Amino acid sequence: MPDTFTLTLVAISAATGILWAWRALHPRSFWWIIGYPLTALNVRLTWRRVALGCGLTKKRHQWWFTTVPGAIASTGIVKVKRRFQRVAVDTKPFIWLPLPTRYGWRVTLHTLEGQTPTNYSEAAEALARSWGVHAVRVSSPRPGRIVLHVTLTDPLATIDQLPASDDLLKVTVGCLETGQPWTIDFRTVPHWLTAGATQSGKSNLANAVLAGLAPQPVALIGFDLKGGVEFTPYASRLSALATSRAESTDLLTDLIALMIARMGRCRTAGARNIWQLPPTERPTPIVIFIDEIAELYLMADKSEKNEIAATSTALLRIAQLGRAFGLYLFCCGQRIGSDLGPGVTALRAQCSGRICHRVNDPETATMTLGDLDPAALVSARAIPAEQPGVAIVAGQDGHWYRARSYLIDEHTVEQAAKQHAHLTPSWTDLTRHPIAA
Repeated sequence: MPDTFTLTLVAISAATGILWAWRALHPRSFWWIIGYPLTALNVRLTWRRVALGCGLTKKRHQWWFTTVPGAIASTGIVKVKRRFQRVAVDTKPFIWLPLPTRYGWRVTLHTLEGQTPTNYSEAAEALARSWGVHAVRVSSPRPGRIVLHVTLTDPLATIDQLPASDDLLKVTVGCLETGQPWTIDFRTVPHWLTAGATQSGKSNLANAVLAGLAPQPVALIGFDLKGGVEFTPYASRLSALATSRAESTDLLTDLIALMIARMGRCRTAGARNIWQLPPTERPTPIVIFIDEIAELYLMADKSEKNEIAATSTALLRIAQLGRAFGLYLFCCGQRIGSDLGPGVTALRAQCSGRICHRVNDPETATMTLGDLDPAALVSARAIPAEQPGVAIVAGQDGHWYRARSYLIDEHTVEQAAKQHAHLTPSWTDLTRHPIAA
């Protein structure tokens, strides 16, 4: 008959096997019932040690009563005295109970005097290593409060294709690090600037946006400065396509004229934008895709100076005024640097939507994300080459997120363009009849 020790080992082995099987087959229920309570307890118990190791504690001087031996009285009893003494102690930020999330947990801290969110952003990697998690993101909803968003594993390692949105000018292109869908909504954020090196996922993202807009009643315009190799396969769904700088200048001039015509129609109707017009009189929204935007600003010799200036001015006018009259920009480029001239910097200021994939030079990341949280730049430069499609995205809520677009092959986009070619308004109709019937 087995002894007690053997039975104990068998019981422990069986329990361990059940827990491993539970974790593998139903990770969500395992996390909520077993993983989260243990994690919350561990975070609270080890916070003092973790905060000290990550440099988040501060020395604070406090006054304490201390006992000082006195002289021996005539009665033989030692008299003791009490006095204040200044003592330095380590003070840690107060931490609340961690709350579970889809991919990990979040916890709120109260900062110490003199601490800023930057102190916690700089310690984020050390915190992740101390807790043995994938990443720690830092946000500050209000002064004196810090929220640490912890992800146990990388949710962007693999993602499934997400369903398309039925809302006009809104496209679901992937997944955010928080587990929420990554959507590009031109009605909310009208102009987008996306940067990325070769094989970083930049072209794939543009294809995903194009495929998502193809079944919608919108006009699509293409500026393909690679000679047309990117957008020509989708020409059946494009109302116009420019493949050179000269063609781009002419097309931008026509777009300015179209915008002015819509401006006059809104003024006559007393409307501030096209969305205040009756549906029967509302013009077709236009989304403008620009690939390799740097080609519009590069100057080989002085003879191109006037052409570049005209192109830059027209593009900037669309960025400044286009939202109200249904013109939206989606600009892509491998390199977006200040050396391209003030036109690029001015355009960047008008593009509130920012997407930065893996880039080859730090300046492109700075130009794309420089006016956001400095931690966004650090994350952008740390995007691995083996994860194409991963990007840093400026969200509609003012925060930034790591995100990844789902893979969409060119054949799928070509099929979507051909399938919905009947929705393509001709360029002649757009220019001759700016107000749709």
